[in-house]
Amino acid sequence: MIYFIVYLFFEVLISVNLSSAIGSLMTFFEILISAAFGIMILINFRKTLAENMSAVSYNCIDLKQFQSLNLFTIFGAILLILPGFLTDIVGLLMQFSVFTTMLVNRYHVKSGSCKTDFEANTIKKDLDVIDVEIISDNTLSK
Repeated sequence: MIYFIVYLFFEVLISVNLSSAIGSLMTFFEILISAAFGIMILINFRKTLAENMSAVSYNCIDLKQFQSLNLFTIFGAILLILPGFLTDIVGLLMQFSVFTTMLVNRYHVKSGSCKTDFEANTIKKDLDVIDVEIISDNTLSK
């Protein structure tokens, strides 16, 4: 409850100061533009989800980081839709993967090395191995 009151205090403080500096019409346009931006992020969320899934498959992030990054994207888009300057600033910061990765990696250690190079991810056969077909004795005895 105390966090909500602190948030509300800072939201009103920032909103009043910025609104008086830029004017009421620009504040109205800022609310509309940030809401449209948040809606577009939610519409294009499947691309972000696919990028995070490829990061998991390349072992760049673990499943906990995958969940956290996706939650940050969705929560940041919802904050952009809500009116207010503080929510817009926090929602915008949550959209940049640099800030969300710093927040996620602060509490979770990276699980492995990230192999994003195409050559490093292709399956290479060993040159010492000879591929042969093994025929069992049961098929020869008939």
